[in-house]
Amino acid sequence: MPSAAKTGVTSFSTPSDTQVRFSRVVAASKDLTFEVYTKPEHLQKWLRGPEGWTMPICEMEPRSGGSWRYGWRKSDGAEMIMGGIVKEFVPNERLVTTERWGPEWPETLNTVEFTESGGFTTITTTVTYPSKEARDAAIQTGMMDGMEASYARLDELLETLV
Repeated sequence: MPSAAKTGVTSFSTPSDTQVRFSRVVAASKDLTFEVYTKPEHLQKWLRGPEGWTMPICEMEPRSGGSWRYGWRKSDGAEMIMGGIVKEFVPNERLVTTERWGPEWPETLNTVEFTESGGFTTITTTVTYPSKEARDAAIQTGMMDGMEASYARLDELLETLV
């Protein structure tokens, strides 16, 4: 069972040659966690990556077959845009999307699962790349640092909503 001692830490693993997995325990119900994970008004507050980035574009059609698009901007003017299709949308349980960063990056399949125990929710995200080379290139971008910073903001936001 998750405990408060396990919150605030993101675990990273590579369960296969083509996958990266992130897992984070948060101190909130899975219903609230899923809402904060899928509604643009919440996403823009926490899913910003490393310091210096904002998220001026945040679009999400919360349904299977819907689309999503996120855009980040750094204080020096650099931008990153990504988007995809919502393949599966099971409220408070599971979100499966495709993701494309742009023409230089291959499409991935992202599966996010929400499990609750004792008032804590574990968010498990598995990103599947088309090859080991694509997975390794993505890891080299600093994605883990960005996820860690974003999840820390998610913890802070959830504290204000619980």
